[in-house]
Amino acid sequence: MDTPIHVPESLIQATTKMRGEVGVEWLRRLPALIADMEHRWSLSVGSPFPGIWANWVAPATLADGTPAVLKISFPRDKEFGTEAEALRVFDGRGICRRIRLDRDRGAMLLERCEPGAPLTTVKDDEEATSIAASVLRRLWRPAPPEHSFPLVSDWARGFDRLRRRHDGGTGPMPAALVERAESLFADLIPSQAEPVLLHGDFHHENVLSAEREPWLAIDPKGVVGEPTYDAATLLREPPELAHDPNAGRILERRLDHLSGELGLDRERLRGWALAQSVLAAYWSLEDGGEVWDEALVFARLLSDIRASRTESG
Repeated sequence: MDTPIHVPESLIQATTKMRGEVGVEWLRRLPALIADMEHRWSLSVGSPFPGIWANWVAPATLADGTPAVLKISFPRDKEFGTEAEALRVFDGRGICRRIRLDRDRGAMLLERCEPGAPLTTVKDDEEATSIAASVLRRLWRPAPPEHSFPLVSDWARGFDRLRRRHDGGTGPMPAALVERAESLFADLIPSQAEPVLLHGDFHHENVLSAEREPWLAIDPKGVVGEPTYDAATLLREPPELAHDPNAGRILERRLDHLSGELGLDRERLRGWALAQSVLAAYWSLEDGGEVWDEALVFARLLSDIRASRTESG
């Protein structure tokens, strides 16, 4: 690297807030770690991508000129391990390939998607939804017989933590929505279809234009559950949609489009999306101290869609 290694302020603030003193120490050692990985893997590393906050991620070039991405995560981070294993199982089908891995140093070398434009650049929502559906069809694989991936039911335990945190209440979270989400998870989890390995965070910014395939996913969480769970995430992204006066109609069209293209039950898709939205709002509170208001807007919009259909019936 010809220029000094840059650690963005967004990563510094998020790591310090979430990890305290151990995070500060990791940030102090991060430039030396990046330089070490450059040497070990014979890389030329560029400046980090804008907006990073959970991991240090930057474009890199291998000695033979192959473009790649270097990702450095906090050591022993659970999500780093599940992402690495998910990439191994997906094996490049509908998603970027994992090229190299150093678990001890929390480093991964990944295929770089080029030109790398996110799905948000496709302005026609129906076209973008069709692209996303095609990537999901390529991506999903049966869950390995023995695995260490979390289950959708594990993620739902976030509401247990919320209740304990607030002595059985919901704190700043709206009680009616929390109760609705809890009820949906209780109904949907035991009635899931055959489980598959899911992306776990499938949204417009995690689908990039590429050369090997027209579009590829990046940044999988790696969770096991029914396919409908993964598709439901698309109904609450991008966050800016929450402020669109036509958001309700757009969500309804997406419900029809996704359920039709992927052969999914429309009501289960709506239910998962509503429950996920409330859970995502709480995760934001848990991780950063603030409720994700846009996620709650999506939950209310999804609830209204069902109400309007019921009344019209």
